[in-house]
Amino acid sequence: MFNDIGPLELVTIVVLAVLVFGPEKLPKMIQDVTRTIRKIREFSESAKADIREELGPEFKDFEFEDLNPKTFIRKQLDNDELGLKEIRNGFDLKKEMAEVTDAVHGRESESTSSSSSSSSSSAGSTGGTVDMTKKREKLAPQERPPFDADAT
Repeated sequence: MFNDIGPLELVTIVVLAVLVFGPEKLPKMIQDVTRTIRKIREFSESAKADIREELGPEFKDFEFEDLNPKTFIRKQLDNDELGLKEIRNGFDLKKEMAEVTDAVHGRESESTSSSSSSSSSSAGSTGGTVDMTKKREKLAPQERPPFDADAT
């Protein structure tokens, strides 16, 4: 309940309580506060029991913590009816990045070398690679630069 209160803050609260209520009235105030907290907890538990009773047997496993949006979403995502774990496990980022790097450098990756060995021989003498060292020619004043759909 008070997980974020440090020892210095706790000492400050105790000193303030002693100064405000006095050492004679402080034990009675603590008893009153604990009694009030206990009554509030009992009231909330009875309200929860009444709501569960009114909802019926189909909501017997209903938890009020599920009404918190974070808890609800976490619980729904942990449920694997959508197949999210298969999608997440089927995506290998390192492999995809290696393929992109190989394509940029003009090398064939392991997965594409077996499937495209016949297509690379028919690609011509350049092998379908782009010469990155070649300087671009100057464009005419009204000419637009070439559009690369993969770059955008």
